[in-house]
Amino acid sequence: MSLNDSKIRKLKPYSRPVKLSDSHGLYLLVNPGGSRIWYLKY
Repeated sequence: MSLNDSKIRKLKPYSRPVKLSDSHGLYLLVNPGGSRIWYLKY
C-alpha cells in the first residue's frame, strides 16, 4: 500500500493504534487520538 498525502489526511482514528506499511520498512502509526507517527524499521 503506497501512502500519499491525500490518503494520510483522509485517515480516521481507530479505537486502537494501527500500523500502516508504506514500503521498505517505513510505517505510519495512527493513534486513537488522531496523532500520526512515521517510523522506519531497519
